[in-house]
Amino acid sequence: MTVLTLLSRLERFRDIIAQTVISDRSSAPLPLEAGIDSLCQQLEHLRERRGQLYIIGNGGSAGVAAHAVTDFFNVARLRASTLHESSLLTCMANDYGYENAFSRMLSQMLSPEDMLVAISSSGNSANIRNAVAAAREIGVFTVSLSGFQAANPLRAMGDVNVWLDSHDYGFVEIGHQFILHNLADRFNEKLKG
Repeated sequence: MTVLTLLSRLERFRDIIAQTVISDRSSAPLPLEAGIDSLCQQLEHLRERRGQLYIIGNGGSAGVAAHAVTDFFNVARLRASTLHESSLLTCMANDYGYENAFSRMLSQMLSPEDMLVAISSSGNSANIRNAVAAAREIGVFTVSLSGFQAANPLRAMGDVNVWLDSHDYGFVEIGHQFILHNLADRFNEKLKG
């Protein structure tokens, strides 16, 4: 029986974050800090273009998305939102299938000045992948956050892709939250500087 002590889990989480892989659209890896800095630059461009930041996910990743929107709105002072309004989401899912719900909304909402952050622990969620494909058709800068298998399909779709080497939902979800929180905080510090 595995004992899940807090300190042993902390050490494992630290290792997962330290081994985070950030890659570009061609799957070329970027050094961790350089990758985060490049995302900060994209947020600067987003602000200059007066674009909107959309963050999406399912289940626990939807919770991560909602929390990240709060950080990007309040701390980084960006226009940010999720697409989790229940009436609209269930309407799109009912009319077009859940796999197309986000992509249908984004097709009507996005403009090329915007940015999409798509979160899926496994990288296999069809609705998240379809949303990224719709955003790319419009010319929107896309960021994926995933975990589990290194070759998951979402990991190859974003302009920048963040992957955590873990099959543990808790580590992947908290890791995504940690990275997004760090990004919002870092962007805020750049604004002050």
